[in-house]
Amino acid sequence: MTDPLVGKLPGRARSLEEYAAMMGSAHSGEHPNHRPYEPQDGDVFITSWAKSGTTFLQQMFHQLRTAHRGGDMDFDDISRMTPWDDVALMVDFDMTAPQVASPRGFKSHREYERLPTGMRYAVTLRDPKETFISFYRFINGWHLEPGSVELEEFLPFWMGGGPGGCDYFTHLLSWYDRRKEPDSLVMTYRWAVKNRSAAIARMAALIGVEMTPEIEALVLERTTREFMHDHKDKFDDAMVCKVLDEKCGIPATSDSSKVQSEGSDAKEVPQSVADAIDAMWAERVVPVTGHADFAALAETVDAEA
Repeated sequence: MTDPLVGKLPGRARSLEEYAAMMGSAHSGEHPNHRPYEPQDGDVFITSWAKSGTTFLQQMFHQLRTAHRGGDMDFDDISRMTPWDDVALMVDFDMTAPQVASPRGFKSHREYERLPTGMRYAVTLRDPKETFISFYRFINGWHLEPGSVELEEFLPFWMGGGPGGCDYFTHLLSWYDRRKEPDSLVMTYRWAVKNRSAAIARMAALIGVEMTPEIEALVLERTTREFMHDHKDKFDDAMVCKVLDEKCGIPATSDSSKVQSEGSDAKEVPQSVADAIDAMWAERVVPVTGHADFAALAETVDAEA
């Protein structure tokens, strides 16, 4: 008699240990189409930390560089338009493939020190506790079986910062230090969302797009939460979903959208986690910046913007 469990894919992870094994499975097998990233002058890296506005900036960047032809929503995955080198092997993607417009754009969650030098960089910074809740909402029910990992257990996962990333504080300090460099556009996520016209103008200046009222109106419309949520299938990691379905048994129909209908509230963070994050901030950020918390740091970054 054949065992019905033989060959059965494990599905969503039920612990952080199972998650690690799941991702190992996702990277297994042959990758005949993969080619690693090769730097070219003028490349742009959209490199916010995980759940800090990366998708928002990807959409802003892509609509700006295609605005001369009416913008572009003819894609299945925004990370096919602005490829992510850290998952390129897993999804068998050619990072050297021609892009649909220039300049070339790439996604990352890395700090400056681990990116190619001499490029251009766009970053939004976000309150660490908001990223914690947003990250949990994103993973819980997609990679992880709903409720299998409690918020109190999630801190080590959050610290990882997503594929290829770094811990939150390494990323924050790296880009805070570069906020006045001409090759780096550094904004807080909250400021960029509330001041989208200004943020779009700053992105256009970074990538060499001459702004017109028509371009501004197009990109303003297409970077609203409502527009992106209405088109959330464009922002749901479709390429990653396909691999996780085929190799790990996680249904591609899972809600993996990075565009949530409502923002994440830092007040949802358990007290024990909030205390741990505050302690790390006091140890690592205060001595370097003098800012007692993210609100104080954001005030400086926003004022400069």
